[in-house]
Amino acid sequence: MFNRILNPSLSRSFFLFGPRSTGKSTLLEGLLPESKALWIDLLDPDLERALSQSPSKLIAILKQEENSPQKRAWVVIDEIQKVPELLSVVHSSIMKKQFFFAMTGSSARKLKRGAANLLGGRASWFELSSLTFIELSKQFDLDFVMKWGSLPEIFDLSTEDRVRFLKAYCNIYLKEEVVAEQLVRKIQPFRNFLELVALQNAQIINYSKFATDCNVDIVTIQTYFEILQDTLIGFELPPFHMSVRKRQRKNSKFYLFDLGVTRALSGFLGDELHPKTSLYGKCFEQFIITEIYRLMKAYEKDWKLSYLMTKDGAEIDLIIEKNNNTRIAIEIKSSEHIDEKEVHALEKLANDIPEAQLLFISRDKVSQKHGGVECLFWEQALLKIFNGAG
Repeated sequence: MFNRILNPSLSRSFFLFGPRSTGKSTLLEGLLPESKALWIDLLDPDLERALSQSPSKLIAILKQEENSPQKRAWVVIDEIQKVPELLSVVHSSIMKKQFFFAMTGSSARKLKRGAANLLGGRASWFELSSLTFIELSKQFDLDFVMKWGSLPEIFDLSTEDRVRFLKAYCNIYLKEEVVAEQLVRKIQPFRNFLELVALQNAQIINYSKFATDCNVDIVTIQTYFEILQDTLIGFELPPFHMSVRKRQRKNSKFYLFDLGVTRALSGFLGDELHPKTSLYGKCFEQFIITEIYRLMKAYEKDWKLSYLMTKDGAEIDLIIEKNNNTRIAIEIKSSEHIDEKEVHALEKLANDIPEAQLLFISRDKVSQKHGGVECLFWEQALLKIFNGAG
């Protein structure tokens, strides 16, 4: 069992969302064992069916618990998105101060877009993703994570079973999250879309090309991307500009949440990763950016992440805006020895970013300073970015 950074307060109710198999139930079992909480598992088909047909049955369940001599203060509802109507009962109970509620889910789409009762701010909102290098601690291995990802279950499997698990994970997601939740009407275009997303992961989104390749219209492609974000399977990295209006004129990049899932969807799971190759560099960039995104969510940081690309194609991989006066412009390279030309290119390009600290992240273990650019080994760099976050 891994110690997670995310530590929801038990002083108020909360939602806990994240993709399947990221450890949401495991985290809550540690925080709220059955001795402290009544557990309602909506993955139980009989219970889901009963509560779907009559959400008011939850009132009877809560009343029975309230009248119990061993009344527990908390109620855990696993996979709340399966019966969104239960949230009205939850809301009423919270208002009456009967119970605290912890509600998990792997898809927030039905809640956000189905006019579900989101409790009017009376419950906190947390997101859990794959394991970070901090949570893995001594078990962390960079090449392993870049090849297989860091879903908790992957670390207890043999090589053969890792392949089976990740392939099944992608198929189960298609079947359970998309079909069962009725998020799309036709599965084949979405299946094609997922493969293309994985192949073009970390690239600027070309909606027209996606639409042509998937044989659907652009609006459908935009909906598909929304589905991936609402199910936390991926996130957009918008373009940077000091003007919000100008930011909205350019397309975002898109990152899938886990490297193992990315490789499984793209069909490259069996390929070896070799340093000094473009594939290795691409995976390293995804690792750094998704790691920063996960840590930002785990530490509950309301930072803005973006990228910068000029008209002639020069690029800054990541810009972190901690606030209006604190920005970090980051270049990411997988090399073991930094190239001073690349460092100076970052310094020159970052002149357009006010109040920016400049950080060059690589696998070079020798800390260096060139001009206004600090060059750090990736682990040191991430710890510096999140210094004091815990």
